[in-house]
Amino acid sequence: MISASTVKELREKTGAGMMDCKRALEECAGDLERAVIRLREQGLAAAVKKAARVANQGLVHSYIHGGGRLGVLVEVNCETDFVARNAEFQSFVHDMAMQVGAARPDYVSRDEVPAEVLTAEQDVYRQQALAQGKPAAVVEKMVEGRLDKFLREVCLLEQPFIKDPERSVRDVLTDTIAKTGENIAIRRFVRWEIGEGE
Repeated sequence: MISASTVKELREKTGAGMMDCKRALEECAGDLERAVIRLREQGLAAAVKKAARVANQGLVHSYIHGGGRLGVLVEVNCETDFVARNAEFQSFVHDMAMQVGAARPDYVSRDEVPAEVLTAEQDVYRQQALAQGKPAAVVEKMVEGRLDKFLREVCLLEQPFIKDPERSVRDVLTDTIAKTGENIAIRRFVRWEIGEGE
């Protein structure tokens, strides 16, 4: 028999519904940690299915920092205005604005990076590796590794999340999709800082 207090504890840890928590605990023989993992797996699977659904509601959120020296606007979309008013969603949107302010991404995802930017980066990495006298096969592996590192720095979804660097922004997005039950998409952002671009 699963106690109500254990169900409540699991619910507080995961944000999942009461019946989902009870079911997960029953399936995991009352093991709280295994139940957390099970709920997460179920949420991630559901999030993948939701990613195909249209997200045309949401929020544009502003974040101003340093007494007005730094400003960010971010647009994050969801499926319904009900979720757009949800505290979980609004907290995620605010976190994304802070992420953009702190981590300075240039693009939302890898598929937004222009081909000419990728080619230019690859050329630089290739020349650096060749200047070190590396064999051709090693050069291409180095180029691939450095390009991947570059993309993890400039693409918002690839960056380590500022509040938990063990997780990527994509992980946090997936968790938020699972918790809200709707597809969520970071649509675009802009970042301004006094003195930049001069």
